[in-house]
Parts: sequence; C-alpha cells; structure tokens
Amino acid sequence: MGHRLSKIYTRTGDSGTTGLGDGSRVDKDSLRVEAYGTVDELNSQIGLVIAFGIDDVIANQLLDIQHDLFDLGSELCVPGYSAINDANIDLLEQILDEHNADLPALKEFILPGGNLAAATCHVARTVCRRAERITVSLAREESINPPVVKYLNRLSDLLFVYCRVLARQGGESEVLWDKNRRQPTKKKD
Repeated sequence: MGHRLSKIYTRTGDSGTTGLGDGSRVDKDSLRVEAYGTVDELNSQIGLVIAFGIDDVIANQLLDIQHDLFDLGSELCVPGYSAINDANIDLLEQILDEHNADLPALKEFILPGGNLAAATCHVARTVCRRAERITVSLAREESINPPVVKYLNRLSDLLFVYCRVLARQGGESEVLWDKNRRQPTKKKD
C-alpha cells in the first residue's frame, strides 16, 4: 500500500467544501459530512474509554468496534459504498447479551457517572445517539445502506451496558436518578 497522506494541507477546503471518497465535492456542513464527522468523534471518544486501562475483554471489543466505525465512516464518506452488514449488528447483539446477563435489572434511570471510564463511556453513548440521529436525517435525503442506522442504534445500547459494567469493575456503583433528591422550596408569602 502506498502513502495515503503525503501532504496534510491541500487548501481545497478553504472555500467551505470538502471532497467525498468518490471525488465529488460537498459543503462542509452537509448532512453527509456531519454524519461521518460525528462517527469520527464517536470513534475518538471510544479511544478515550480504552485509554483508561479498562478490562482487556472490553478494550479488545471496543477496538474491534473502532475498526467497524472506521468502515462505517468510510461508507458514509463514499456514496454507494457498503461495508457494514447484518453480521456486524449480530455481533454487537451477542456481545451486548453476554455483558447484560450478569447485570442486575434496572429499576431506576442511571445518571452518567460512576467512575472516569464509565462516565467517558456515557459521553461516547450520547455521541453515538447523535451520530444515529444525523444519519437518520441523511437517510431521508440520500440513499444509505440500512444496516448503518441499525448498527449505530445497537452500538448505543451496547455502550450503555458497557457503562454499567465499567462502573462495577471500577469498584464504584452506578449513579441512580432520584426524583426526590431535591424538592423545590416553597415561597413564603
């Protein structure tokens, strides 16, 4: 394989457009660019979760997911290209079921937190949800491979489960939402 980037700056984007993988040019704020840019942000956020020195099993699963996300981003960058399929989604569901099996049933909503790894994973989860919303908007305007939206949806579910697992592995407990934590004070007449 040759060099992919021989020159970092090209100046071709100075006018507010960028090149897609098929050579076409679009505005930098187009839904397609927003979608693959948010997937890139998600991938970076997952890298941060891994950097906390988490359990090797989860770290390796997240590394595989990072590779999938790179493929998914490429798919969004190249109109008509497909890289994500139902097998990718099936694998996420399998991992999700394995990790969720040992967790207690939820009786309350969970607030983002627990420890640094879990809290960072919650940020990744919310970025994943945003990537999904933008991709759904893109799919209304342009043709995209349907498994892409399914993958992002399932990944956000898996990231939620990872948050729960990481909080426990770090010796912390999950932060549960308490609707009665702070009651409004009554005004005195």
